Amino acid sequence: MIKLGLQIPNFSYGTGVAQLFPTVIAQAQEAEAAGFDSVFVMDHFYQLPGLGTPDQPMLEAYTALGGLATATQRVQLGTLVTGNTYRNPTLLAKAITTLDVISQGRAVLGIGTGWYELEHDSLGYEFGTFTDRFNKLGEALEIILPMLRGERPTVEGTYYRAKEAMAEPRFRDHIPLMIGGSGEKKTIPLAARHFDHLNIIASFDDLPRKVQVLRENCERIGRDPASVETSVLAVAIIDENVTVDALPDAFKRQAVVGSPEQIAEQVQTNVLDAGVDGVILSPVTNINGYQPGGITAVAEQLRPRLGL
Repeated sequence: MIKLGLQIPNFSYGTGVAQLFPTVIAQAQEAEAAGFDSVFVMDHFYQLPGLGTPDQPMLEAYTALGGLATATQRVQLGTLVTGNTYRNPTLLAKAITTLDVISQGRAVLGIGTGWYELEHDSLGYEFGTFTDRFNKLGEALEIILPMLRGERPTVEGTYYRAKEAMAEPRFRDHIPLMIGGSGEKKTIPLAARHFDHLNIIASFDDLPRKVQVLRENCERIGRDPASVETSVLAVAIIDENVTVDALPDAFKRQAVVGSPEQIAEQVQTNVLDAGVDGVILSPVTNINGYQPGGITAVAEQLRPRLGL
């Protein structure tokens, strides 16, 4: 179950490089102690627009998750979400099964089409159209999902090929699968067909409709809608002196701000009351650095609302 997650959205803490990863570990360990069930990092090589400039610190996701696996004991670990275009699907299957072994069964495979054009252009990954990237994702899943189950798929596709591809060792036969997005024509139907969890990246105002579309897609293929968990990625500013009016327009309807009590109330009203199962908080830490205690205080307010 993923009901209360933490996403680490940046690695700019006002420290030198030597203290960068210890600060990441401190956040993950605080989240674990506070009752969060999962910790995620972004799968990016450059910092995203709105969060910083491209040259700000960004760790490679699966290397960082391997480090976090040795520094935590309980929380699930994954990306929110892996850009499919950045890795051959056989490599991704190997990376996630390795993370699952290192973490003793705590890996989550979050995956999406990839969207950050600057990274693709700068680092030499083919970007193409959204349709291209979505078709690549569908073909990649034909290789990745059987490999995670211990099968040996052979695929001669338009974008990828594999011949009796293996991923050994494996800790378990099923690693939870998460997809991120909210597209009603492609992403949500794909979530209904293949995924355990849909992380909805959308304005709070749109959440009731997205939940309904997921339900309709599940019912259309004979799947119990309750078998697909849902969550929302919410930017969090834990500061009672900040109001949502201070945020850029692009973030106002996807952010929770204020004191821990105010944030919990906003999650209840905007997320849980909309029919979404849980929330993954993405605290802003690139302004004043990581401030211990904030996510603990928020968790204390949220856990009863989430039944944790």
